[in-house]
Amino acid sequence: MATSAIMEWEGREYDHSPKSADWYWALGIVAVASAIASLLFGNILLGILIIIAAVAIALHATKEPPVHIFRLVDTGLMVGEDLHPYERMHSFTVLEDIEGELPPLLSIKTESWHSPHLVIPLAGVDADLIYTYFLHHVDEADHQHTVSDLVAAWLGF
Repeated sequence: MATSAIMEWEGREYDHSPKSADWYWALGIVAVASAIASLLFGNILLGILIIIAAVAIALHATKEPPVHIFRLVDTGLMVGEDLHPYERMHSFTVLEDIEGELPPLLSIKTESWHSPHLVIPLAGVDADLIYTYFLHHVDEADHQHTVSDLVAAWLGF
């Protein structure tokens, strides 16, 4: 396993914003109303699934995301102890906030079935240097935010 890091930084998966009591009330009201509607239409399983999903979202909203250590090594990108080799990466791009309020993000499409789209924060590191390094190892492509990224941002994650 490659141990000599070309560049190393740390960051969180997302910025944690504490949710107000109103946020949890809104989640509960929407979940209960949706579950009741599915029960009225005779879909008991969907109603149960909606309640379970709402509980999972509420539990996820309470915890703060862990800090990950990212290391750029000769063979790929390490996220903690997991290596993502360059050979398994389809494309990459650096997403930047137009207003400049948020740090840039490194977006990587991979062949991995369990993490096909990596989005890595580049706070506190030279994004141009990482862009140049990746340009020599992986093809660049235009990446858009996925629907799940947009829904997570809308929910405050």
